[in-house]
Amino acid sequence: MSQMEEFGEELADFVRRIAELKSARSVPAGDLSTVLDAAIFELDHVADRLWPTYRRFAVNGRWDDAASDRDEQRLLRALFQRLPLPVALVDRETVVRRMNFAATGLTGVRAGYATGRPLTGFLVHADRVAFRSQTAAVARGEGDRSLNVHLQQSPGTPVRATLTALRPGAEPRTAVLVVLQPAADRVQRGPSVPGPAPDLGEATRHAAQLDLLDAMTSTLLTAPAGDRAGVLERAAAVLHGRFADWVIADEGAARLRRTTVLGPPDAPVADVLTQDPAACPLVVEAARGGAASLQVRPEDPDAFGRDASGAHVLIRAEVTSLLCVPLTARPHGPVEGVLTLFRSGARLAFSMAEARVVDVMARHTALAMRRGADDRCADR
Repeated sequence: MSQMEEFGEELADFVRRIAELKSARSVPAGDLSTVLDAAIFELDHVADRLWPTYRRFAVNGRWDDAASDRDEQRLLRALFQRLPLPVALVDRETVVRRMNFAATGLTGVRAGYATGRPLTGFLVHADRVAFRSQTAAVARGEGDRSLNVHLQQSPGTPVRATLTALRPGAEPRTAVLVVLQPAADRVQRGPSVPGPAPDLGEATRHAAQLDLLDAMTSTLLTAPAGDRAGVLERAAAVLHGRFADWVIADEGAARLRRTTVLGPPDAPVADVLTQDPAACPLVVEAARGGAASLQVRPEDPDAFGRDASGAHVLIRAEVTSLLCVPLTARPHGPVEGVLTLFRSGARLAFSMAEARVVDVMARHTALAMRRGADDRCADR
């Protein structure tokens, strides 16, 4: 018998005894002292036993069953995290509620970052509508579903997503359990780009950032003064390839003019070069507000507008992360231009540390662009 059942029985016995005491009010006056002693005894029982028991119940919610339920929930959560298959728990809108270790390894997204974001954001754009529709159908109780999808981290490798309805605990809404099964050759060979050991990798990335800063500083110091477009072009060349797959430079602020577009081999560079920067919301926002933007797996395909062919630039370039940084010589100063960087495919997304490095390089680039004009003002 659980403690909660014992408490219920003791409370029922107490109620019965109180009813008997009420009926004893008709006894002769000489016997009332005995009834009074019994009433005081019952009050002591309430104060010493039933009341503390009730307080513990109010604080803990439930008794041994609750403790055992909590232990079982911890065990289930641990099993969920340690499952060898990549598994995620999402709602009917595909928003991630929980993701296990194997799923973070497959998608390349940390569980803390994924939680609260749609799982469709980690898929290529072509698969998002179908996955969202199938997830909603499973959540409505229309049966399990399965479909092939492609992750933005490795768009060339199909992944089988199996969806099944699940009702976690006493929650009112049905959740959807997503099991991701990578292709057999990937399972056998493991990730195509194995990551370095954490300590060595961090040191390597830091050294690469220092090398990049050194290369940018040397380039800007040797750039001819007064050639604003030339400074932008040289800065873009430093960043292209080694740091970003795409580098797009726009000069000006009120009137933006695209000066440089560098992309991967066989990329539609010409279509992006002829694009009007004023039709790129991210660029316009950076030029007006002077605020940088870091996006990983951007949700809005219109964020960078469309190219000359009418296609979304972010989709056509298969962008997995981007940095859009205004070129300002000082905080809240005038904007000299906007620098936009894209990474695509299986390349790691831009980190906050890398965004900080780009912010420093953008400030140095703005100083180099202003150098000729500042020198002329000083001569006067």
